[in-house]
Amino acid sequence: MGLTSNKVVTLAVIAAVLFFAMTVWLWPRLAQRKPLAVLGRIGTLLITQVSVFCAIGLFANQTFGFYGSWADLFGTQDSLGVVVDHDTPAHERVKVISTRRVNVPGGDRPHIGGRIEKITVQGPASRIASPAYVYLPPEYFTEPRRIFPAAVILTGYPGTAEALINGLKYPQTAHKLVKKGATQPMVLVLLRPTVAPPRDTECVDVPRGPQTETFFTKDLPHAISAHYRTGREAKNWGVIGNSTGGYCALKMAMRHPEAFSAAAGLSPSYKAPIDRTTGDLFGGDKQLERENNLLWRLDHKPAPPVSLLVTSSKEGEHNYKNTMKFIDKVKRLRKDGAPTRISSMILDSGGHNFNTWRREVPGTLEWMGDRLTAPSPGRPA
Repeated sequence: MGLTSNKVVTLAVIAAVLFFAMTVWLWPRLAQRKPLAVLGRIGTLLITQVSVFCAIGLFANQTFGFYGSWADLFGTQDSLGVVVDHDTPAHERVKVISTRRVNVPGGDRPHIGGRIEKITVQGPASRIASPAYVYLPPEYFTEPRRIFPAAVILTGYPGTAEALINGLKYPQTAHKLVKKGATQPMVLVLLRPTVAPPRDTECVDVPRGPQTETFFTKDLPHAISAHYRTGREAKNWGVIGNSTGGYCALKMAMRHPEAFSAAAGLSPSYKAPIDRTTGDLFGGDKQLERENNLLWRLDHKPAPPVSLLVTSSKEGEHNYKNTMKFIDKVKRLRKDGAPTRISSMILDSGGHNFNTWRREVPGTLEWMGDRLTAPSPGRPA
């Protein structure tokens, strides 16, 4: 059973409850001053506390996606780094490592449930290589001449790509929405923004450092569209992210409308933090730092022709005030004829966690599906 599976968390909770009940039941019998009774009290308290700690830790890990597997937790992950060959043809920059079923009825048959492929992506411009998952909808297999729109889906920091599948359930939700006619089939590319681990680069082209923005806005769309049947123009591509990934999504569309025409930020921040996880992202360049501040961009840079969606909660989210500022700024620009469009999803309450984002994913996918287009079959993107 996987580290993030519901079965593991459920068993841990049941074990914690049983050990607690056992301690209460045995305590009167251990209420003696004999050495064995004292050791028994110590043992039952220790077992109960450890079981409760494990249950809480497993639940927190499932909710926030700190570790994706047992090997990741215990530091025994032995998958090796990927060498980037910069003369590799575009159609060979994606390497499929494995495939897995989609957790929906009939998910073991691609023409019914679609398929999830684990891949590595080589980025010649950024000199970054990263693992990712690609969700291919059933229509990808039943309509072999059809070209699909694509959406990049990003986690927060540190995050794991597996959390987008097991925790936020993007492929499963997309499948259900298409089945009931609420959105169009899309290819989903799921990965974390931490493509130069362990550093949190906030999707910035760091001076003399990782060129993360280049990877996401150039290398990734080019590699995916060369390997899979997806469109190649900005109108065919969108990007969605939560937390840090939400900031990345909004920023990349605003700074690179030639790459993405739509972006959704779930509980996003609006500027990059500078702390021990990021290091100096801007190399002391204050102008570069300002240009990565989304509120500053709306006041000082031309409004890009993109559609943006932002989410927050009136209670429980730290970004609520900045989200409302962001919305108001775009609305004012829109009144003056700017091409940027803004949508929002504001909950009455909800924290900065997976429970909140799961409530926002269906609406976000519907919104994205309404804004992306794809070329007609047999026509170039």
